[in-house]
Amino acid sequence: MAATIGTPTIHAGTRERSGFDRTALAILMPIGPLAIAIVRGILPYFTTDSNTVMAAKVAAHQGAETAVIWLTFVAMLTLVPGVIALGMLARRGSPRLGTTGLVVATAAFGSLFWSTVAGSDNVALGAARIGIRPGTTGALLDSMGRILPIGLGSDIFVAGHIIGLVLLGIALWRGRVVPAWAALLIAISQVLHFVFAVIVPNHVLDGCAWGLTTVGFAAAALVLARKS
Repeated sequence: MAATIGTPTIHAGTRERSGFDRTALAILMPIGPLAIAIVRGILPYFTTDSNTVMAAKVAAHQGAETAVIWLTFVAMLTLVPGVIALGMLARRGSPRLGTTGLVVATAAFGSLFWSTVAGSDNVALGAARIGIRPGTTGALLDSMGRILPIGLGSDIFVAGHIIGLVLLGIALWRGRVVPAWAALLIAISQVLHFVFAVIVPNHVLDGCAWGLTTVGFAAAALVLARKS
């Protein structure tokens, strides 16, 4: 008795949907880093400022802070999905390292919108609009930072977004999934961001560091869009 082996059928509709999904993710990927690059360039205060100084600068530059919050809203909608797409791409060539970077970076960027934005920028701008003194706003933000989940979320973001993208960059490089220069940009850009946000504060150079992240994400997005 002869046995027949059926060949799997791949439907054209499935291929089209898969291609559309990849294209949509590819378009999404660089938007979040680009939004943050602009934020870091126009931020009216330095990361190293105290909460009281930060509140005073926000009150003095409410237009810039409004733009920061709008751009952060765009990043909130796009950055985490973009990082997940990047992580899934990194896992193709380096599963363990890519997975670790994906988990760390996703947790970090998720914490950004929970702790940093909700806990400082939004509160500072809202307080400024109703005339609350910067000293009072600063004391409120200090108190909020001492609430354990908010403070923990801030710590996870600060460490995790740097470590996570460094790991993803290394995974992309090891797996040769993207051009080596793009993997290098993703890996080193957040280290440069830390330098220009914390060690030698400079808005322009900090924005440029995030610009390097954007270019790396864009290169990875092109690879994602072309892969089957």
